[in-house]
Amino acid sequence: MAFTEYGDYDALGLAELVRAGQVSAEELLEEALARIEATNPRLNAVTVQAAALARQAIAAGLPEGPFTGVPMLLKDLGQCCTGLPLTNGSRFSSAQPPGYDGNLTKRYKRAGFVIHGRTAASEFGLTTTTESRRHGATRNPWDPEHSAGGSSGGAAAAVVAGVIPAAHATDGGGSIRIPASCCGLFGLKPTRGRISSGPDAGEGWNGLAIGHAVTRSVRDSAGLLDIASGPAPGDPYWAEPPARPFLEEVGADPGRLRVALCLETFNGTPCEPACAATARAAAKLCESLGHHVEEAGPEVDRPVVQDATLTIISVQTALLLDLQGRELGRACTAGDVERATWRWAEAGREISGVRFQAAIDTLHGAGRRLGRFFEHHDILLTPTQPMPTPRLGWLDPDSEDQETYTERVLQSIGFTAFFNVTGVPAMSVPLHWTGSGLPQGAQFAAAYANEALLFRLAAQLEAAHPWAQRRPPDFG
Repeated sequence: MAFTEYGDYDALGLAELVRAGQVSAEELLEEALARIEATNPRLNAVTVQAAALARQAIAAGLPEGPFTGVPMLLKDLGQCCTGLPLTNGSRFSSAQPPGYDGNLTKRYKRAGFVIHGRTAASEFGLTTTTESRRHGATRNPWDPEHSAGGSSGGAAAAVVAGVIPAAHATDGGGSIRIPASCCGLFGLKPTRGRISSGPDAGEGWNGLAIGHAVTRSVRDSAGLLDIASGPAPGDPYWAEPPARPFLEEVGADPGRLRVALCLETFNGTPCEPACAATARAAAKLCESLGHHVEEAGPEVDRPVVQDATLTIISVQTALLLDLQGRELGRACTAGDVERATWRWAEAGREISGVRFQAAIDTLHGAGRRLGRFFEHHDILLTPTQPMPTPRLGWLDPDSEDQETYTERVLQSIGFTAFFNVTGVPAMSVPLHWTGSGLPQGAQFAAAYANEALLFRLAAQLEAAHPWAQRRPPDFG
């Protein structure tokens, strides 16, 4: 029997129905699978389906947790799951199902989630659209001619299309927040060290990258962070534990916050007026809620920080292709990967160890300066994207014109990547839709390890300007 009210609930709401016996995990899974079948031909959001694996998990008995019985899709990037193929969005991948679970996967399973597939990602998560040569383009449910963002575009498209209420995602330069902005969802990038990257890595991209989720509701994001947080054996460092569960912060009074509005990108690329206007409107909403807003921004040595960021990504891409080559038994060639990926790797092979260490020191210095900024401001508000959501093809990682492509990628991360550099938590909140009907997010950041404050503010914004029931006309 179809559970037609499925799309009316967030993940915590579905779990409550399962606990009350009003619906079963089997029914939720079958509804999610039916919705993939109905939407995926139009969106290309889901790349791997594992219905048999999910049914086996249910039959074996699910753990009792806050999300027991709720369907979950993992991003096709990095996070291992026993029996679930992993391609990292690349043709240069064996796609062999791993024989073990990543730490985050273990925590999802322990919380009762039913994992039943993977969502599309850009090749190795290296761009802000989801248009890989391995899996093709993922389309935005609000307008299929536009990007769903990246690199977690498949996750965002699946959630806003009503396939699942929340989906695993990762963020190394904006890959949670940009798709959330493109698709009208809530997307939080946690503090560096909040969620374990193990057992395969101590950190992603030298601390730039971290996993979490895109969700419809603020409380789902908080609940997911509660079950995902904390160190695992062997982790090199971890964030300060919260004073209480993040879910308890949702609805708590944030107090009168000192909000700094910044409309200049952190890498010197242009911000289009319409995107600046979105952030200004978010600032007015904050003022109406009693917060103090002033225009201010942190001290940033833009060219130096950008060069350091690109240095780290280049070296890590070169290393990744070498590791993939060892797994496949042959060296990677230019024809195996997209042009942008090959360009990153070639640049990385030319970088000295001294320059690489200097890049890490530069990013740590940027974090210390931002820490001092947050001694005088509680929240830093910016647009999430400095330009409107692009049409498919505008950000083509396989373009022959790599100079133009790189300029466009750098613009797209002009506001988001700085918070990966500095390690602080940041969230995209869907507070605006353009005249053409596309969502546009506003980004809020807080001091290191202060997701609690972001959740309090996010819940206040959600109550004042609800978005969860706003759905694409043909989906949800």
